[in-house]
Amino acid sequence: MAVVLALASAVVYGAADFLGGLASRRASVFAVVALSQAAGLVALLLVLPWLGGPATGTDLAWGAAAGLAGSTGLMIFFRTLATGVMSVVAPTTAVTAAAVPVLVGVASGDRVGVPATVGIVLALGAVALVSAEQGLGALRSARPAALLPALLAGSAFGLFFVLLDQPAEESRLTPLVAARLSSVALVLVLAATARRSLRPPRSALPLIAVSGVGDMAANSLFLLATQAPGPLAVTGVLASLYPVSTVVLAQVVLRERLAGTQVAGLAVAVVAIVLITS
Repeated sequence: MAVVLALASAVVYGAADFLGGLASRRASVFAVVALSQAAGLVALLLVLPWLGGPATGTDLAWGAAAGLAGSTGLMIFFRTLATGVMSVVAPTTAVTAAAVPVLVGVASGDRVGVPATVGIVLALGAVALVSAEQGLGALRSARPAALLPALLAGSAFGLFFVLLDQPAEESRLTPLVAARLSSVALVLVLAATARRSLRPPRSALPLIAVSGVGDMAANSLFLLATQAPGPLAVTGVLASLYPVSTVVLAQVVLRERLAGTQVAGLAVAVVAIVLITS
């Protein structure tokens, strides 16, 4: 069940990112992030009476910390994309986000078999390949000034997965309320500090709303995956395959042509999933 939920979260994460990317073409990043986060919070509160559980102060603190990590990573990521080379930033961020929960899981005593271990290694490679729109050759010319923020954003995303693994199973989705409240608060503070408008054009509102609800659904699926029996090293890396969903949607909806590295990445991802779930 943990594997199924983690894979489902990856699919929904990728779809939410795709819609958020489309919305960002019509509105400022701050407006997209702030309003999508708010929409996700409203959706969570609607289902909380059925999917929530008793949460201690510690559970809520873990959730709040996860929200701060996730929103911090998002801000760094978008800012880096705006100033850096996307073909360098995207794969670096994605691989780092996937590697963090794997390293933490192994360090904390997670035991996985040989096939799953090989699958995890392949999954990390698949994330890099799928995210490299202009090929991995672009990484050779990467400058430290572009790599460091990408590594920081990826570490923050990976930390989000790790922190969401900490609340007690009985709390169910309740810690996500604290996560989303802290996330929205941070984005609002940053927007106010930067004096950025949070008013998007009306044409972007549906995309923002659906993206926010999708992101919250993905968060919920991943949190439930961590509460089911299964090592974080597995659930974390499976959830981090979200770029696969984003790339597939871009190809189907926008008719974007896939680079050879991305096609190879999709194939490697399939092999990785088979090995991890075997």
